Amino acid sequence: MRKGILPAMLGIAVTGATIAMTDIDITKRIMHHKGREAMLTSGLIGFGLAHVVLGGLDLINNR
Repeated sequence: MRKGILPAMLGIAVTGATIAMTDIDITKRIMHHKGREAMLTSGLIGFGLAHVVLGGLDLINNR
């Protein structure tokens, strides 16, 4: 198995699950609701996207 597949798949799963568990319009909800839930949602989306990017870079570097 290639080296960057697992982090990329983890990132896709975390980002997808976070978006599925929140409302449809995430940006509007985060901008108007400055609570813990909005911060947690932003953090989880960032965590997932960081894994996607780092896994993709691993895949590109190990050709």
